[in-house]
Amino acid sequence: MFSSCFASVTAARLAQRALAACLLLAPLLPAHAELMLHPTRIVFDKNARAAQIELINTGAKPASYRISLVNRRMSEAGQFEAAETAQDGERFADEMLRYSPRQVTLMPGTAQTVRVMLRKPAELAEGEYRSHLQFDKLPEVEGSASIEHQAAGSAGIGVVLNALVGASVPVIVRHGAPSASVSLAGLALQQDEARRPQLALEFAREGGSSVYGDVSVTFTRNGKTHSLGQVGGIAVYSPNRVRKATLPLQVPAGLALAGGMLEVSYRDRPEAGGKLLAQASLALP
Repeated sequence: MFSSCFASVTAARLAQRALAACLLLAPLLPAHAELMLHPTRIVFDKNARAAQIELINTGAKPASYRISLVNRRMSEAGQFEAAETAQDGERFADEMLRYSPRQVTLMPGTAQTVRVMLRKPAELAEGEYRSHLQFDKLPEVEGSASIEHQAAGSAGIGVVLNALVGASVPVIVRHGAPSASVSLAGLALQQDEARRPQLALEFAREGGSSVYGDVSVTFTRNGKTHSLGQVGGIAVYSPNRVRKATLPLQVPAGLALAGGMLEVSYRDRPEAGGKLLAQASLALP
């Protein structure tokens, strides 16, 4: 019965979803990415009990991926590390989640649907729970041959290295009505190693759930406003209180960042309504 709930969609629907996902994800992923995912996060709230994610092979070769649930925590710098056991305030969702299939093989240009089901226990405490759906690329069959076979017919012995790539998607379960607020602080105009301008700032989160949104930076002088850049999909996950970030700025030619006001806005994603979550400014002498 479980397998019937995860019956594959038709080829036409897969192709349509693959195209839509490619269009949506193209600005977010590097050009060399061979695996595209849509959506890039899953949130179960209210009465939601099922979700799905599309995997699209944008490479030129068939690729196989093993799928698993893992627990991770985010550092203040936004980096993830493995979380073997829950620390104070952490709640993992892996024991409530089921998914299928567990492994997929994608031909070039094709897509596969992975379905995720939520089963909440009867006495679940109110709050936000999070785990990550991990997609690990498996070695190619040809690449897994022995060194002796790979070196046959050559003058010496060589070693073949296979670059294995993967990706993960956060799966968030909200039970009850957890809420959160966020503020921006610590704005500082800096330069990177190539002397390009960048903005350092901190996200300060309060409450029982994570926050997720887009950042936009503008510079205003003499009543004229210039857009300096936008960064999409910045999250501060519970239980983290602070996330530090450095955002590159795209300054129009001939514009000096002086004698004006630098403004930063953090908003919900457009699909979530685009509500303003936090705003801060920095006066530049």
